[in-house]
Amino acid sequence: MPSKGSKEEPETGCQDAGGVDETQSTEQLNVSRLRSSSVEIREKGSEFLKEELHKAQKELKLKDKECERLSKVREQLEQELEELTASLFEEAHKMVREANTKQAASEKQLREARGKIDMLQAEVTALKTLVITSTPSSPNRELHPQLQSPSKAGFRKGHGRNKSTSSAMVSAANQNVTPEPVSHECKEVDSILFAEFQAWKESPTLDKSCSFLDRIYREDVGPCLDFTKQELSELVRVAVEENTLTIEPVASQTLPVVKVSAEECGGPKKCALSGLPRTCKHRIMLGDSGNYYYISPSCRARITAVCNFFTYIRYIQQGLVRQDVELMYWEVMRLRREMSLAKLGFYPSEM
Repeated sequence: MPSKGSKEEPETGCQDAGGVDETQSTEQLNVSRLRSSSVEIREKGSEFLKEELHKAQKELKLKDKECERLSKVREQLEQELEELTASLFEEAHKMVREANTKQAASEKQLREARGKIDMLQAEVTALKTLVITSTPSSPNRELHPQLQSPSKAGFRKGHGRNKSTSSAMVSAANQNVTPEPVSHECKEVDSILFAEFQAWKESPTLDKSCSFLDRIYREDVGPCLDFTKQELSELVRVAVEENTLTIEPVASQTLPVVKVSAEECGGPKKCALSGLPRTCKHRIMLGDSGNYYYISPSCRARITAVCNFFTYIRYIQQGLVRQDVELMYWEVMRLRREMSLAKLGFYPSEM
């Protein structure tokens, strides 16, 4: 018995050792499989994460670029908005300034126009009676200053007169002026002169290029205003044409204050136009220059004759003279005769 049992013990021990080895190898195999599968899972997970990270980075870059583009667009829009706002404010201020300037200019023109209207209405009211009632055979003495007495002599507006002239005109319109006897004389209409006057009367103008005024300039106005001092003579002619000449009595106390810088040419004993020693009772001012020039009675008569002619044709041009064409023609001829006499040295004693 003992020998038999001793033989069986080694076999059982071998069997137990083989089962353990198989179990261990199986476990090792399972562990190795688990390890290989975990490594593979980690590698795949790592690759997937890398791909996702790469995609996220690309998307982030695209979003960064889009944000940068949108930021630039926003900055550009903000800049354009600021420029537009500044431009609109500047334009608005400019429009306000222009509107204020135009309003001030319009108000000034309105005031000037109202003043001119009032002045013209007063003058027209006085002139209607004076001009319409004047005829060659019975001239109105208030219309023609050279026929007045020394106390009432004066000039129409624009050619210088005393402040009392307007009131004298109005008072004269309300009085009956007794005409002085007029010597009878024979008259005959010159067909050429009358035709020129009729053509001018159809469309009256102060343009001296027309045949009617061109003849009078050559034959009467030019010689009548041709004085020794040629430069001053030209200035006087321009002032008469533009209706800006002023004649003032030297001893008048009602004249406006003269500028301190005003230049007095000539003197009470010397004529500025002829340069001759003469007693000068009047002086002239050309426009608003403030420069005064003393003139002799003869020079004053010549200037007055030309001023009377221009005054009458201006009244015709403005439609203030309501007479027959022939009567107006003879009045123009009478004024031409006054210019001819004045340029020859004839003038009334009250000058």
